[in-house]
Amino acid sequence: MAASTTTGDFKVIGTRPIRPDGVDKVTGRAKFGADYAFPGMLHGKVLRSPHAHAIIKSIKFDKALKLPGVKAIVTSKDLPPAENKLEQAGEMTINPMYLSMNILAHDKVLYDGHAIAAVAATSPHIAEEALRLIEVEYEVLPPVMTVEAATRPGATILLNELRNPELGDKPTNVAQHYQFKRGDLAAGFKAADYVIEREFNTATVHQGYIEPHNAVGIYNSDGQATIYCSTQGSFDVRSLSAQVLGMPVGKIKVVPAEIGGGFGGKTTIYLEPLSVLLSKKTGAPVKLVMSRAEVLRASGPTPGSKIKVKMGATRDGKLVAAEIWMAYEAGAFPGSMVAAGALCIIAPYTIENFQIDGYDVVVNRPKANAYRAPGATNAAFASETVIDELAEKCGIDPIDFRINNGVKEGSAQIMGPPFKRIGFIQTCEAIKNSPHYKSKLTGKFRGRGVASGFWFNAGMQSSAIVNIHTDGTASVVTGSPDIGGSRASMAMITAEVLGLPFTDVRPLTADTDSIGHTDVTAGSRVTFATGMAVYEAAKDAVRQLIERAAKVWEKKPDEVEFRDGMLHLKGDGVPPMSIKQIAPRLPRTGGPITGRASVNARGVGPGFATTVVDVEVDPDTGKVQLLRCTVAQDAGKAIHPSYVEGQMQGGTAQGIGWALNEEYFYDDKGTLRNFGFLDYRIPTCLDLPMIETVIVEEANPGHPLGVRGVGEVSIVPAVAAVANAIYHAVGVRMTQAPMSPPRLLKAILKLRGATTKQHSAAAN
Repeated sequence: MAASTTTGDFKVIGTRPIRPDGVDKVTGRAKFGADYAFPGMLHGKVLRSPHAHAIIKSIKFDKALKLPGVKAIVTSKDLPPAENKLEQAGEMTINPMYLSMNILAHDKVLYDGHAIAAVAATSPHIAEEALRLIEVEYEVLPPVMTVEAATRPGATILLNELRNPELGDKPTNVAQHYQFKRGDLAAGFKAADYVIEREFNTATVHQGYIEPHNAVGIYNSDGQATIYCSTQGSFDVRSLSAQVLGMPVGKIKVVPAEIGGGFGGKTTIYLEPLSVLLSKKTGAPVKLVMSRAEVLRASGPTPGSKIKVKMGATRDGKLVAAEIWMAYEAGAFPGSMVAAGALCIIAPYTIENFQIDGYDVVVNRPKANAYRAPGATNAAFASETVIDELAEKCGIDPIDFRINNGVKEGSAQIMGPPFKRIGFIQTCEAIKNSPHYKSKLTGKFRGRGVASGFWFNAGMQSSAIVNIHTDGTASVVTGSPDIGGSRASMAMITAEVLGLPFTDVRPLTADTDSIGHTDVTAGSRVTFATGMAVYEAAKDAVRQLIERAAKVWEKKPDEVEFRDGMLHLKGDGVPPMSIKQIAPRLPRTGGPITGRASVNARGVGPGFATTVVDVEVDPDTGKVQLLRCTVAQDAGKAIHPSYVEGQMQGGTAQGIGWALNEEYFYDDKGTLRNFGFLDYRIPTCLDLPMIETVIVEEANPGHPLGVRGVGEVSIVPAVAAVANAIYHAVGVRMTQAPMSPPRLLKAILKLRGATTKQHSAAAN
């Protein structure tokens, strides 16, 4: 259902047409990255480290090269030197040297699964056999797997060149320290009647996309390269691959294939430069596809974290102080999402006195990557659990507590500037008024939990082209890979502006040579920013249509107006013309019409979500069964409500998996032990109830259609909502995610006063 405050009078926007790519996907015609094949194509495989931390003393591949069918082998010696500096790449800040070191290990391997060499052969089986013939001599080093291990005095250093500005020239595993503060913290806590202080830990989790990473590289003798791959950002693949390969950006074309999930995990590169490098050596196209084990071992999961929260409130329920310390595991190279987490952790609330310290810490795990509202879910697990506890101390309904302290238009953000129009309070009220929250929850070991979350959303650069065809239909071309139904939204915006039926607009995603620069499909930015470009491109097409109609009528353009999909001559009774009527006359009035627009989108509207969850806990096993779940999210204007609901349900489902089951298990040598979906357990339809949704439409004043991003924020409150529901079911406050059966049973036994022996038995 939708709670609407937008007033737009739309004909197409807000409806629920069938997605234009749906038939191809359900019939198997849609082409994903691994489906590409070319004459003479070779197949590549990657040799990966069995050690979490080791010096590479030598690599010998003579035997592998002699294997019939093997055409080439590359190591880091085939990569050009890369600079140790920071650069902006889309929504990421990258260090080209670390990027190169992650593609192929240079002198050290830094995590289990780190790529060492790549082979191209006439078949994937021969390439795999060749990997076994490559001899690598290692000097194994102790692995550093946690924030505690990485930051204790005398800790083994991962990156000899890494420096933290606060520590001068001293080697360190702490890449960065962020601090945000306001007010008088001591005075704030002095004014508090209740102070809650807790420490939280979250495990490394993976985005869990179904389609593994893939790439086909073709290097031509003229120095041009083409990469076919499934990616969230074809322009990012181009620029990052150019960095690693030492090639000009203009020499690389990236063709985005269909994509089988990404959730932030396909915003960087792994195989793409290897496919080009192997193609350059062999003169043939080379395809590489990761196995599931490689995806889990060697692509970028979200960081594990340790967070300490101290928060105070007055007896009447006013939050007065918050002191937060948070450290995120960046993986082998700097760049965890701790800064984002720090800016999100108390963003939904007005707190006059706070200090937030965030630390980016390298450990011997895969380089962390974005995962739906990166950094915010870890953070909200901590803050929203403490908020729930404070509401209970104050004797105030947890939704009312959030409403009373919630930010609204004019409230200061963590960084200081005030929020513009936002819908946080409205998401809380939507949950409070939902049939779910009004229903009674009865039965033993059942509990209800609520939590809220914030995510910035992003703008950045997008380009769009709208073509008017000779039959009066249109096509809209963008550079945004479609990971959540954005093609339908782009077609709907075009149809709305042009006054055409949705079915008369064909949406296309172009390669990097066929459309202007477009930043990554991430940060919930596509419907907002690319949608803004599409809106402007369609308006440009309308402007040209008006000029052509004026020529037909031998009038001036300002005597023609466009409304309701028709061209009208002002005031003299001439029958209006539709686009279909004027389209055949375009050749005689100036030629084809192509509307164009490029934007660096400003006016981003942040997103808020509030979730309520009912659970039942088995007190003898610690298993949690979800009974009911409802999420309310501010979408601004929902262009296609079904896809907004799908994003809300998907984000919530992933958050529930994060809450209850998902985590990386490493042994004491730093080797990942659960590298398949049988052992890394994501929720299935059997684990989840139907997730109910309430779309709040608080229009974003920074977008011509009121759009906000919708792809991420619903994951943010899910973990905390489950934790709070568990507390209300069995009385234990869980401070570690996932809240898996052994971990929860151990906490239940501790509450009952059971023995240490029983705790250990539960944990095992």
